[in-house]
Amino acid sequence: MMQKCWIFFLFIVFPVVIVAADTVSDEAAALQSVAGGWQNKPGSWNGFDPCGSAWLGINCTNSHITSIILPSVGVTGTLAGDIGNLPELLFLDLSYNPGLGGSLPASIGKLYKLKNLILLGCGFSGQIPPELGNLQRLTILALNDNKFSGSMPPALGNLSSLYWFDITGNQISGTIPISDGINPGFDMLRRTKHFHFGGNNLSGNIPPQLFHSGMVTLHVILNNNNFNGSIPSTMNLVPTLEALRFDRNKLTGPVPPTLNSLTSIKELYLSNNLLTGPLPNLTGMNALSYVDLSNNSFDASDVPPWFSTLPSLTTLLLEKSHVQGQIPSQLFSFSPLQTAQLKNNLLNGTLEIDAGYSTQLQLVDLQNNDIADFRNNGNYNNVLLLAGNPACNQGSNEKYCVVPKQNNHPYSTPNSCVSVACPSEQALSPNCFCSYPYEGTLYFRLLTVSNLQNITYYQDVEKSMLTMLQNKKVPVDSVAIHDPFIDASNYLEISVEVFPSGKAKFDQGDIVMIASSFSNQTLKTSGYFALYYFIPKPYIPILGGESSSKSSNTAAIVGASVGGVVALLVVIGLVIFVVMRRNKKPKKTMEQSYPFGSWDPSKTSGSVPQLKGARCFSFEELKKCTDNFSESNHIGSGGYGKVYKGTLTDGQMVAVKRAQEDSMQGGHEFKTEIELLTRVHHRNLVNLVGFCFDQGEQMLVYEYLPNGTLRDSLSGMSGIRLDWKKRLWIALDAARGLSYLHFLADPPIVHRDIKSNNILLDNHLHAKVADFGLSKPMTNDRKGHVTTQVKGTMGYLDPEYYMTQQLTEKSDVYSFGVLLLEVITARKPIERNKYIVREVKAAIDRKKELYGLGQLVDSTIGLSNTLAGFNRFVDLALMCVEESGANRPTMSEVVKEIESIMQLAGINPNAESASASASYDDSSFTLRGQLYSNEALMNYSGAIPSSRSDIN
Repeated sequence: MMQKCWIFFLFIVFPVVIVAADTVSDEAAALQSVAGGWQNKPGSWNGFDPCGSAWLGINCTNSHITSIILPSVGVTGTLAGDIGNLPELLFLDLSYNPGLGGSLPASIGKLYKLKNLILLGCGFSGQIPPELGNLQRLTILALNDNKFSGSMPPALGNLSSLYWFDITGNQISGTIPISDGINPGFDMLRRTKHFHFGGNNLSGNIPPQLFHSGMVTLHVILNNNNFNGSIPSTMNLVPTLEALRFDRNKLTGPVPPTLNSLTSIKELYLSNNLLTGPLPNLTGMNALSYVDLSNNSFDASDVPPWFSTLPSLTTLLLEKSHVQGQIPSQLFSFSPLQTAQLKNNLLNGTLEIDAGYSTQLQLVDLQNNDIADFRNNGNYNNVLLLAGNPACNQGSNEKYCVVPKQNNHPYSTPNSCVSVACPSEQALSPNCFCSYPYEGTLYFRLLTVSNLQNITYYQDVEKSMLTMLQNKKVPVDSVAIHDPFIDASNYLEISVEVFPSGKAKFDQGDIVMIASSFSNQTLKTSGYFALYYFIPKPYIPILGGESSSKSSNTAAIVGASVGGVVALLVVIGLVIFVVMRRNKKPKKTMEQSYPFGSWDPSKTSGSVPQLKGARCFSFEELKKCTDNFSESNHIGSGGYGKVYKGTLTDGQMVAVKRAQEDSMQGGHEFKTEIELLTRVHHRNLVNLVGFCFDQGEQMLVYEYLPNGTLRDSLSGMSGIRLDWKKRLWIALDAARGLSYLHFLADPPIVHRDIKSNNILLDNHLHAKVADFGLSKPMTNDRKGHVTTQVKGTMGYLDPEYYMTQQLTEKSDVYSFGVLLLEVITARKPIERNKYIVREVKAAIDRKKELYGLGQLVDSTIGLSNTLAGFNRFVDLALMCVEESGANRPTMSEVVKEIESIMQLAGINPNAESASASASYDDSSFTLRGQLYSNEALMNYSGAIPSSRSDIN
């Protein structure tokens, strides 16, 4: 039989199994699907074996795809949902592919091991999927310079390992979400050191809760948004802060006096707001290098005395800040200061520069003040701007009264090349070689530079970039930069060219290494320009514009064609082999040996099941493991037949579901259950071990769950007493399983037969949803429903679905609501011709204890004073069984409500099991009044699975 199963697998999944020798077949198929949604794929992406064929940008470990690094290769299209079927993926970088867009698929939230998600400079749009909150191991989330819109999902607050959080340059609106004890928020991101949210449409207050003593944040960059309200006084609780950019918002009120307790801050930007009150006192901020308080509505005040006490201050910007009075002479003798801009203020008196001025001082801009006279006693020869002051009316200070023309290009990498002419579209490197450079623009977000004329800064950038690329073994001849200037967002923009070494152009592999270096967004320099983002130009030589590229593509096409011919010959040979074998056997024997190949289209769906990992058992194997299907191993029955307990040869306990000849479950349901259960995996869904279609038998082999069905326990048949807390756990587990089907399965799945007989309990009373024979995948056409024949179990069946034949996820919600009523009453939905939904609605009295349902509540559930959260549980059940599906909650909302009810009952819904909910180890700690364990926070899921532990 094993030989028969192997032939079946060859026949069905031939393209993967025959060719993909070095890549796990499911992952190879998933990546093929991703590639199918792209145009301009890399030339090396041929064949069906990404790991074995050395696909560009693909790294593998033990035949698993662990990284996809493809920045700046020019791919276009969308990102397919099958990206979520790469369970071992650690790194995903698709940056600098602006033609790659559409919505980011929710299935990306299934990449539970992912560490880096970097999508800089792409064209993704729509809302950031909340499913990203499942990626508990994620350390870098860089989504800047896309077209994302909508609000930020609170679920991202679950990213407990996040170090770098960057959404700069999108169209994201709304407020910064904060946790409320039930829903997560960004204040939970304790390990995040970089919050880069600039250049969006965010609004509301900057939440004070965002800053608390548990944080280790270095940079908070919120510039160019629509934030209002006051600056949070809680910032002083985060002493690690090194940079704050709150500029270009609508902030009001005074600057908190505690600001100067942040002694680690190097860059402070509060300009272009509506701040009032006194000019802030920055005394003691000894690390402060760059401060910009310009263009606010501060009270009139003298030039602050603190500037001359800060040992690191190089740049002081106080334009239009209502600074008045005489300019102190210390301003010009303070040694670190390089730039002082105080134009458009109320300064007056006589300006004197004596012989003690600092040689570091390069620019003093005092335009448009009320300075009456100027005396240069120290022969100051650097830039001094006095235009717009009365002193310029005297005619003696003409040098300082003329506004110099701006030098928009203060630096360009020099070269000593003489009379070297390069072909069209090529450029001359600093080392005098003609080639095609990789070009783009660096945007430095923090201006540690004070004087743009200082060439030392730019030389440092060139050297640092060259070192960064050479360390990655990129064949780089040189790096050139030019045309630096400060843009409207107060970023320093610098144009960059990277030249190849020993050849006229970079190949695609070189470009990937260069672009991935830039997508790291940090540059190790001598202390300047450390934080940036990069936007490249398309690299034309690898995008089809050159002959070598064409020949490479031709070779790839030829190779693919040859491979396709070989594959076709193998298929033909395999088909001939199968046909010949079939012709030598009687028809009945053939159908038993090759069941799926001879699937009868007139009686079933007409196609074979799509198998992903399920084991193919022979009839004899299952007969042996169940002791010839003995009655002693019989553990359940249904319309399909019987279920038997069995033990496989490796000792694994299984439950074998054997269909009878007159089974209500036909071939279609059998095939559906195999396909669905091999595609969905969650700790609250029953796990399919394998199947058997041998000797006319239809059997499914599941993991064995020793405590039977929920119906068995509610009826007393199992001997298990379910108290209130155990019932809450079971409800939560079942809800999480359903929520997974509705929100993370791709496409979403409606179960269609939720009932207590299909909720199984393991040895820890974890609940698992079972029996997918009636399940229905939903389409992605946004109708929100599929029209289909009504199927289900009476009593649990959604009346709206029954009337309209339009199936939606809300049909499962209705069945789940009936299940919740069954949980508290232990009654079947229809018992003695009484319908439990109607019975509860008729009996309910919200002014009485237990809502007046005492006569209906199961007597074994516990005393009424121990049923904390009971009323809310009933309210939830009744919301689920609303007649109109539009008025019912989603399963994700149901999960959240049950978790909230559990907290009222003194249960931590994030503990590992019901038995663990009453005790905590030493790693527990209190967060916002609720006790959590460290592991529980790592696994916090809310409505959807949140960690790799959710996957079987």
